[in-house]
Amino acid sequence: MRNRPFRSGAALLLALLPLPLLAGCGDPGGLSAAGPTPTANGPVHLWPERKGADVPPADPGGAPPVYVQGLPKVPDQNVHDVDPVALLQAELRAHPGAVTGPDGMPAETADAIRDCGTAREEPGKCPVRKPYYRDLTGNGKDEVVVGVDFPDKMMSVRVYTADADGRLNRIMATTQTVISVELAGQDVILRVPSGNPGYELITAWSWDPKQKTMLPEREQVVRVPARPRASAGAGAGADAGEESGAGAGGAAGAGGAP
Repeated sequence: MRNRPFRSGAALLLALLPLPLLAGCGDPGGLSAAGPTPTANGPVHLWPERKGADVPPADPGGAPPVYVQGLPKVPDQNVHDVDPVALLQAELRAHPGAVTGPDGMPAETADAIRDCGTAREEPGKCPVRKPYYRDLTGNGKDEVVVGVDFPDKMMSVRVYTADADGRLNRIMATTQTVISVELAGQDVILRVPSGNPGYELITAWSWDPKQKTMLPEREQVVRVPARPRASAGAGAGADAGEESGAGAGGAAGAGGAP
């Protein structure tokens, strides 16, 4: 007889437990159906009986590491103390007359580099750009990124690292018609025109510890955003200015910089 009240209370508690759950089903913050799920269509291999072409092993595509001769050793692997002009002049001495390959450059560019920092240098004609520094190999030491301007908007982009013995090694060398060069993390990003009008090719060069060099690991073709056209109001204003007698000087001022 004494157990009856306990059983009655337990039964009442069990009867009440589902009520909050049922009430929560109508809560606007709860889960709701998203509608029917579309059927997934997996890839279909067309003409599976056809024998495919043989694919040769991939070419890494980068230049092998090259020891730069004729320079003093770099203390503590600190490439910040390396003169980029002296670095390129040392490469020219090691590979005189090279016009193709990683060491190649036009004769006029090579002559201008030899004149950099001398009395023969024409003001503003040294083609060696200011260096940039970034740890690209992950060894805790900076590498130096050097750019050399070539004719026709081309540029040679080179990366050098110092090993534990203080020797400078070139771990990247590529010559492209460059739109821009960027550093992102441990990557050197090159943007160049693609073969299709209106598109660019973006290439990410990354350190490969097995090859001991920088390799083009990722490429992406992107569409160039369309440039905004001049508004009709701007054209109308120019026409109105000409009609009001702005004269040749006014027209030249309106159209000044391209």
